[in-house]
Amino acid sequence: MTLTHSRPMSDVRASPHTKAHMESGSPAEAAHEARDVPILKLKRGEDRRIRAGHLWVFSNEIDTSATPLSGLTPGAVVRVVSDRGQFLGYAYVNPHALICARIVGRDPAHPIDRSLIVHRLNVALSLRQRLTPRPYYRLVFGESDGLPGLVLDRYGDLIVGQIATVGMEALRAEVEAAVAKVLKPACLFWKNDSAARELEHLPQVAEAGFGTAPDEIEVVESELGFTAPLLAGQKTGWFYDQTENRRKLARFLWPGARVLDVCSYVGAWAVTALRAGAASATCVDASQTALDYARRNAERNGVTLETLRGDAFDVLQRLHDEGRRFDVVVLDPPAFIKRKKDIPQGQAAYRKLNQLALSLIERDGLLVSCSCSYHLAAEDLVAAIQAAARHTSRFVQILEAGGQSPDHPVHPAIPETRYLKAFFCRVTRE
Repeated sequence: MTLTHSRPMSDVRASPHTKAHMESGSPAEAAHEARDVPILKLKRGEDRRIRAGHLWVFSNEIDTSATPLSGLTPGAVVRVVSDRGQFLGYAYVNPHALICARIVGRDPAHPIDRSLIVHRLNVALSLRQRLTPRPYYRLVFGESDGLPGLVLDRYGDLIVGQIATVGMEALRAEVEAAVAKVLKPACLFWKNDSAARELEHLPQVAEAGFGTAPDEIEVVESELGFTAPLLAGQKTGWFYDQTENRRKLARFLWPGARVLDVCSYVGAWAVTALRAGAASATCVDASQTALDYARRNAERNGVTLETLRGDAFDVLQRLHDEGRRFDVVVLDPPAFIKRKKDIPQGQAAYRKLNQLALSLIERDGLLVSCSCSYHLAAEDLVAAIQAAARHTSRFVQILEAGGQSPDHPVHPAIPETRYLKAFFCRVTRE
């Protein structure tokens, strides 16, 4: 995957269709355009979930005799209607996917176009500006911000985006123009390397939508400065979803604490702990590049840390065998459960990881156990922690439960938008 710079900002233009719509702007013309949008009709009774606020339409909910999916172009905009012909929303489609349509707008007078995306960005921006005065946050969180399939993270004058669906890919030019209009950043970089794109038969690419992309991103979090790789980094380069949980960590730390940061990436948990008064911190990660950045970030913030490269399970076992002990262990692993069929194996992995961590914690220590697996319920992570505690003869008290930061808002009708769990646990000997 190579870093390319595709178009300067001046080359971002509206499609003729969208431009004409924006220039005309009359209600009559908008209504005429809406009538030209193809219809996607649901079976009887399949509109209840959509009326309740969910945005996903599944292929088995479509009345294919009335509106065959095979006749629709992937990424096309459609009008979703009930079996009685009642308008439910504008959506984009992928006839080859289980989630065959995702609703973007519910106002019949406003089809999906650049002006709607501009509106969504402005609404999303107003929330983030209330949350923090600094331009470092998740700006768009897919369905929760009314833009299914789109993620935008802001790093000062750089926007890093990810597109996960065919429909949003078809709107890419409109998104680029909307970002340029609302935020006026120096660069919008598309880091479209997520596995979700494979489900939509989209290629993995990394390229600039406009501007010149840097090699690294800069982040300010809780008055601390961090650097992370862009192209070689995970996700968009940073994990904004853990911002609030890292802030909570300082509340439970004490001077002189020895901290172990497992699956540390570029050391955000470790550096936060050291600046909060911890005496030492050790980062464990499989990536040498990530660990090199962790050391850089420690030096940048006036602290030092130890790094250990390797598989988390292997390193924790080795630390136990060497007799190493810590006061605080933070577990922030990647998702062990990506699909429902992975649940049994994933639950065992979480139990094992927590068991290894608990065996390293001194008397009256702290375990921070996280999971970003949507398919692992919060109570199942608690059960894994408790099972691990029983196996290691530890007594665990949950002091606080955390979730994703508020720049990752939860859509109340879409449980899939609530995915991150974090439990702050006191650990003592039985």
